[in-house]
Amino acid sequence: MQTSSLKYLNLLSEKYPSIQAASTAIINLTAQLQLPKGTEHFLSDIHGEYESFQHVIRNGAGSICRKIDEMFGNTMSKSERRNIATLIYYPELKTPMMLQSVPDKDEWSRLTLVRLVKFCRRLSAKYRRETVRNLLPKHVAETIEELLYDQEGVEHKAAYYQSQIDTIVSTGSAQAFITCLAELIQRLAVERLHIIGDIYDRGPGAHLILDDLMDHHQVDIQWGNHDILWMGAAAGSEACIANVIRFCLRYGNMETLDNGYGISLLPLASFALETYKDDPCELFIPKVSADDSFTSQEIRMMSQMQKAMTIIQFKLESQIIKRRRQYQMQDRLLLDMVDYERGVITLNGVEYPLLDTLFPTIDPKNPDVLTAEEQMVIEKLKLSFANSKKLQQHVRFLFSTGSLYLIHDGNLLYHGCIAMEDDGEFKSFNVDGKSFAGKEFLDRVDRLARQGYFDIDHLERKQYGMDVMWFLWCAPQSPLFGKEKMATFERCFIADKATHTEKRNPYYTLRDTEATARKILTEFGLNPDAGHIINGHVPVKVTKGERPIKANGRLIVIDGGFSKAYQRETGIAGYTLISNSRGLLLAVHQPFESTQKAVSEELDIDTETQII
Repeated sequence: MQTSSLKYLNLLSEKYPSIQAASTAIINLTAQLQLPKGTEHFLSDIHGEYESFQHVIRNGAGSICRKIDEMFGNTMSKSERRNIATLIYYPELKTPMMLQSVPDKDEWSRLTLVRLVKFCRRLSAKYRRETVRNLLPKHVAETIEELLYDQEGVEHKAAYYQSQIDTIVSTGSAQAFITCLAELIQRLAVERLHIIGDIYDRGPGAHLILDDLMDHHQVDIQWGNHDILWMGAAAGSEACIANVIRFCLRYGNMETLDNGYGISLLPLASFALETYKDDPCELFIPKVSADDSFTSQEIRMMSQMQKAMTIIQFKLESQIIKRRRQYQMQDRLLLDMVDYERGVITLNGVEYPLLDTLFPTIDPKNPDVLTAEEQMVIEKLKLSFANSKKLQQHVRFLFSTGSLYLIHDGNLLYHGCIAMEDDGEFKSFNVDGKSFAGKEFLDRVDRLARQGYFDIDHLERKQYGMDVMWFLWCAPQSPLFGKEKMATFERCFIADKATHTEKRNPYYTLRDTEATARKILTEFGLNPDAGHIINGHVPVKVTKGERPIKANGRLIVIDGGFSKAYQRETGIAGYTLISNSRGLLLAVHQPFESTQKAVSEELDIDTETQII
């Protein structure tokens, strides 16, 4: 026997010590191959919209409602079907409401339990018993398993089955069992969840979304540029921290920072109030809606804080650009291009007047040097980010379940782009005389991002990795960003909107062609005849006739505007790509009003499904 074969047999014997044990495993595994493929959902660009995300997860992107109609269409009225659908989505909220309104609580509980058990049986038909058991809380697993697999129509079993239902009701356990069955239905409806980036920013509930994802039975995440920014901030990157805080102040979104992670902005507020007390900071008034109900004093304070953090951000970014020449971002050393006496900046040979010339913390001779007060502010903020237990827990989860890309079932999943030249060749990135492009470049920066968070024993290597996380946020060659520049400075200080344009990488034009998609799939070792690229990052503007399915079906863009900020552009409120035993489906969602209305008025998200 060959040495290699003996090595593998010895390893196998540790798990299967006998021929019978190995044979049983072979029997079970062979049988499993005949089960239908589990249903997988792909979502992207959730951007903190917790209620919409939660509802789409709970309703299986509309699939639970459709299955209820199929199963109970002839035995239940439309209102009854809508009622049980809402009960499945929100059992912890809907069950108490129903128990208060029905004339006979026990009878309603019995009927609801029977219906939920029957529905569970249908959904669990393509799963092994062990899989279903693992999705149940231990204290109810045995009872629910008996209910699911009992044949109450068989002689001698009917009384046993009915006794279980009656005893659940008589012991006052109905509500707990209804909740467990409803949650089981939600889990059975989606076997695996793929998040194609951008959980953070815009909306207020990113921390709540991550709490839910950590509780999910099977999930993977492909990092987006907004995710890597928060990951860099948690690692201690000063530039990432500055960007995170400026972005939150810009959109008046303090919920995740404050209530979610307990990040104290008091040092920044004190500094801004003192430094910019006579500055109206009109260019930095946050973009908030009337619903946010901020006072005029709060708006002014956030404006001052945003300007203070914006200047700190530009200084810190200039420092990175100067110490990492390989990033090729010298054209973004904008603080060096300002004539502070005249209040103008020269870009590409053109002189532009600045809209704001009050820079009390900038030394024109050394514009990227932090003042002592600014340095103290950033140090205190770093400490606050480092000591946020919840943030660190979420970021470790993003590292453990996430990556820049994922190869799964012959498909390639990534958030942003694969940087390309105009001629369709992969854009190369040169480091110390070595060139990286395509898959090799993504593998490199993925490793360096992990180095920036975990390599706490080597400060220089950790700093290198943290700088890479900032690079991934906004550099032209970043696979998560994919634009020639992030025009934050121009939007803040220059009136000419032509300077605000952020030209996209050629990838975003080339990806429409099948040849490009096939080239990328081949680069990652996938079959271009069968594989698909699943992409997010850039919203599909349905209102302008854009389609999510590109490259003759080889590439699917699933950013449909979960974030309310993008829904005017997209005309919809998000996509869910569904992969099941029948193929690929794309669910198109309409806006979601609120959880409160979903429960009290039984309003579901309108979802239209199209076959890919």
